[in-house]
Amino acid sequence: MIQFNDSKSALIGQAGSLAVRSDDEVTRKLVMLIEGECGGLGPLAAARKHGYSKQRYFQLRDLFSNQGAVGLVSHKRGPKTNYRRTSEIVRQIIRYRFLDPRSSVEVIAQKLRQLGYMISTRSVERVIADYGLQKKTPHSSTKRRQRRRRDAR
Repeated sequence: MIQFNDSKSALIGQAGSLAVRSDDEVTRKLVMLIEGECGGLGPLAAARKHGYSKQRYFQLRDLFSNQGAVGLVSHKRGPKTNYRRTSEIVRQIIRYRFLDPRSSVEVIAQKLRQLGYMISTRSVERVIADYGLQKKTPHSSTKRRQRRRRDAR
């Protein structure tokens, strides 16, 4: 019977052992399933031994039975796309900023919401920051020069 030794990070059998990399999550999940299904440990004990819940054990077992070892690879969590800031909305934000550079982020967001786009003010701010479309504020030395010019007239 094959056992997984966590402290040695190796699969140990009657004839020898096989080292398992510490970052190899697929092999570790597969070992858990083998111990739970074939090794007599049972699903709950195998899940606990490897730091998973009973529910996750059965999820992994279903993934393995449907997809094989590929199903045991972890994927990035969370949204996979910008579902709020689509390319169309980004184009509209840039368009509104160029049509009226003095319009505030709140006004642009409000115009887009009136057109039926579900967009927050913060998302509009992010697009404007990403594309470098912020309003430019004059430096203090520039302000002094402007005041001198006005006073000289």
